[in-house]
Amino acid sequence: MRCCDDDDRVVDDEDVSCADLEEWSAEFEHLIGRVGRLFVHSKSRLHARQYLAGLLAPIERKNGWTIAQHVREKEPKALQRFLNLANWDADRLRDLNRDYVIENLADPGGVLIADPTGFAKKGKKSAGVQRQYSGTLGRVDNCQIGTFLAYVNSAGDRVLLDRELYIPQKSWFGDRQRCAEAAIPEELTFATRPQQVVAMLKRTLQAGVSARWFTADEEFGQNPGLGEYLENDARLAYVMAIPKSTEFTDATGRPVIIKDLPVRLAPNAWQRRACGIGTKGYRVYDWAVIDSDQPDHQYMIRRSLDDGELAFYHCYNPRHEPFGELVRVAGRRWPVEECFAAGKGHVGLDNYQVRLYHAWYRHITLAMLAHTFLAILARRHRAKKGDPPRAARPSARTPPPPDRPPPQTPPARTHRHPHADAASA
Repeated sequence: MRCCDDDDRVVDDEDVSCADLEEWSAEFEHLIGRVGRLFVHSKSRLHARQYLAGLLAPIERKNGWTIAQHVREKEPKALQRFLNLANWDADRLRDLNRDYVIENLADPGGVLIADPTGFAKKGKKSAGVQRQYSGTLGRVDNCQIGTFLAYVNSAGDRVLLDRELYIPQKSWFGDRQRCAEAAIPEELTFATRPQQVVAMLKRTLQAGVSARWFTADEEFGQNPGLGEYLENDARLAYVMAIPKSTEFTDATGRPVIIKDLPVRLAPNAWQRRACGIGTKGYRVYDWAVIDSDQPDHQYMIRRSLDDGELAFYHCYNPRHEPFGELVRVAGRRWPVEECFAAGKGHVGLDNYQVRLYHAWYRHITLAMLAHTFLAILARRHRAKKGDPPRAARPSARTPPPPDRPPPQTPPARTHRHPHADAASA
């Protein structure tokens, strides 16, 4: 995309002009100027620039070797030293990335999303590595697990805000010599992934990130400590997935298990709604909301149109937002997966070749910043071209296809959600 024809258009890309490329280059220089202030030594500033440029470059894999080749270094030793030995603080870079998001992408309707992702690894030396289950990999494998906090705004722009490397308790904290070899700080103690999310949320909210909701998958939805923090300290509404075995007391005072409710709900308790847009179009499901004996807490069930597969959610809804808003927030969990896909596919989030604890944070944070840079450019480019936001809100109600009416199930005496007919998803 560096060559232009006589009309000042970028060859092979009719939507991008040379003027666009100049603007993007100027923004990169502006960002590099901000990043450079985090480093004392000029060589570190140079290497930060080189590393970010490499992460943004159209090269297949993005590690010390390939980035060194791209920036015309004879060997990768300098960039390896930059990640492993140089004196700089990855947390300050994390804060810079967060500030960059606040300045360019934040809005009052933002949603914070927590999710782990796996990084397949060979050997036993990389900090935190062990055979463990990774949903990303879809299997038990030798891998590291990173816990991430993402942010998506009302327009659908999505970025990664924070990160923590999960260090297993027995295989690592039970072997302090192993920890020392991987440069894991002596003062570091074991933290579950929900505890890591609480720490990231505290940093994010204290920094002033605008968020109206929080969402996460079942691992986090079933954790009482995270829920208590969100309700009592952060005072942040949430929609989190929960196990099918979850028990609660419904609005009539009757104890129920959530998996038993779908067959007992009346047909008109279900509403067919879209919760977002995927690669194949709107994500449409049947949904039902059930009140509990606590006015600020609802429970929600999602049913697949294809095979009837069920998913369950706990909603802390102190503002008593309507049905459609709960559905919308549940659908906001997918953007974190899209962040991981874009991060790994475009900016080398998983291409690192480092073993040390602090080096993992350095590479990951640089990749997060590269991803944020691209998200900001994409938003500005869409605005310049007059394109709609990347994730326009789906209709509050998506009518069922004429040949696929909702299944008719026997009615049951359940307390219907008072906002069931309110609009907007």
